[in-house]
Amino acid sequence: MQEFIDSLDATSKAKVARTLDLLEQFGIKLRMPFAKHVEGDLWELRTRVGSDQHRIIYFLFTGGVFVLLHGFVKKTSRMPQRDLETARDRRDDFLSRRRRA
Repeated sequence: MQEFIDSLDATSKAKVARTLDLLEQFGIKLRMPFAKHVEGDLWELRTRVGSDQHRIIYFLFTGGVFVLLHGFVKKTSRMPQRDLETARDRRDDFLSRRRRA
């Protein structure tokens, strides 16, 4: 996730950081236009910078802890399946490692 944020320009980084701050502040109560349900336990954090739409897919793990799974710049109106699959795989990997610990 840090690689995605580091790849952004300064303005985009600042706006994404502000949206992450809102998630930290409001938690599960954060809704549109900043957060939107994707499917199951997956949500997307939404940040718009000019015409760019930055998305971070995340889920609530436990005790108010959000796990950021995948970040990308959205180019179409629909959620790209490749990005959704990446988030699912990372969630499943995270949860399987937690069960083994």
